[in-house]
Amino acid sequence: MITTHVLDTAQGRPASGIPVRLEIHELQAWTLVGRGTTDADGRLESLGAKPQAGTYRLIFDTRARSSFFPEVTVMFEITDANAHYHVPLLLSPFGYSTYRGS
Repeated sequence: MITTHVLDTAQGRPASGIPVRLEIHELQAWTLVGRGTTDADGRLESLGAKPQAGTYRLIFDTRARSSFFPEVTVMFEITDANAHYHVPLLLSPFGYSTYRGS
């Protein structure tokens, strides 16, 4: 399972209403696997079907929170398709960071 959570670190609050796309890289192209929008707590608990091993990217449409970073892309590798992959985004108007959560 792949989940995410977006926190607005400038406001010290969850970032609700952020559109997110999940894509997998296969056959030299990116394919959309799932999409959604963060809830009132900044979370997105479902991004489509169960993942398989491969290279993925989460694409966050952050233009409503940052004119400097209108989009943030986080690429990551899945090796164990049975594991839970939680990939949070910490966002401010002029910076962002991410990590593998639990």
